[in-house]
Amino acid sequence: MSYEVAINKAWQDLANLNPAKEISVRFLADEYHIDTDKRQVISLASSVPVRDFTAILILHYLVTKLKTLPLLTGEWVTFKELSAVEGYYPAFRKRAIEPIISKFGNNPQGLLGVLDRFPGKRVDQADIGLVLEAFAGVPVMITFWRQDEEFGSEANILFDKSIRQIFCTEDIVVLAGMIASAL
Repeated sequence: MSYEVAINKAWQDLANLNPAKEISVRFLADEYHIDTDKRQVISLASSVPVRDFTAILILHYLVTKLKTLPLLTGEWVTFKELSAVEGYYPAFRKRAIEPIISKFGNNPQGLLGVLDRFPGKRVDQADIGLVLEAFAGVPVMITFWRQDEEFGSEANILFDKSIRQIFCTEDIVVLAGMIASAL
């Protein structure tokens, strides 16, 4: 899939803010270097340019951050509550929820190990709950329920309601999918 239109628009939106030539942004456990002249986003962990969908997500975040990030509301909402389009939920579930269930279904305590790699904390939600700092000012809550006699394992990803002022629905699906695959 070509992201050419979206990435060009993101770079133009950033250029309209007259940013510094070089900017750094932390996303999960990695730091990213943004060179606005070369129009490159480089992962400092691997020293290579990121894929277009990652660059778009980082640029969208950066544009909002440079304008001023919204204040956190403290109100956690599900993807279904954020998305006005019901058709996005199957993609969200497949990219974000199912990988978490698949990876941690037989070892729910393993989910706590992600706190050794990512900025975040344990919270008292579900059987296991974590809040990860995806970007500065963008917390994401992961909830996990263990399998029992009646039901299989289940998980969810919740967002502070302010995320709608930073990312569009498609970006939220990409963000959640990237988090799930990084776990």
